[in-house]
Amino acid sequence: MKASAPEPAFPTQDGDPAARVAELTELLAHLSACWDEERRQLARRLHDSLGSSMTALTMHLGLLSSHLKEQPQRDRAAQMKQLLNNVIETNRKMQLALWNDKLEFLGPKAAIAELVAEWGQEHGVKARASLPDEDPEYSRPQGVALLRCAEEGLRNVAAHAQATEVEVILDDDGDQAMLTVRDNGVGPRADPAEALNCHGLRLLRERALALGGSLTLRPGPEGGTALTLVLPKQ
Repeated sequence: MKASAPEPAFPTQDGDPAARVAELTELLAHLSACWDEERRQLARRLHDSLGSSMTALTMHLGLLSSHLKEQPQRDRAAQMKQLLNNVIETNRKMQLALWNDKLEFLGPKAAIAELVAEWGQEHGVKARASLPDEDPEYSRPQGVALLRCAEEGLRNVAAHAQATEVEVILDDDGDQAMLTVRDNGVGPRADPAEALNCHGLRLLRERALALGGSLTLRPGPEGGTALTLVLPKQ
């Protein structure tokens, strides 16, 4: 039986503020880990049950269609096959939104590369990933944080930036990892410190703090916006 993660200490009602902040940070890290595991398990169930069943149905329908002689029946079978393909694609996107298997089996570098390529095609924006030549090693929480930063950064670009170009950069010097999502759009519409208090970025910032890192949002060097996550590797 797989051992569960240790329960965090429940925050005390008194004591110094720094200790309470540390306890709340520990609690948030525990909740984030539980949330990530639930998402991973749900994505796996979607793949193993719904995904495999839809693929099998498509194969059976193709076999059945080969024995149909009348054109109206063949047309109806083709429509059914297209509907099944749409369900399969929707299921695949749901799995990726919950948990990218490449993160677990191939690492953050492959997961980020796939994310950026698919996001660029979906939104019609020139998107490029600049990644290390080697595959740096990260713990699961670090890998999840890097991928979530890329996801949140791209989500904000699509929603607010009006950008035509986006670059996702992962640097790793062995001591720390730094992921930056920068665009050539309109730039932050509010004070960057205030923007970090929106729900998506705030959760990402707290995740970074729990790992000993930091999250910053500032205007890019040539306009636009740069979202940067820094994580120590020690």
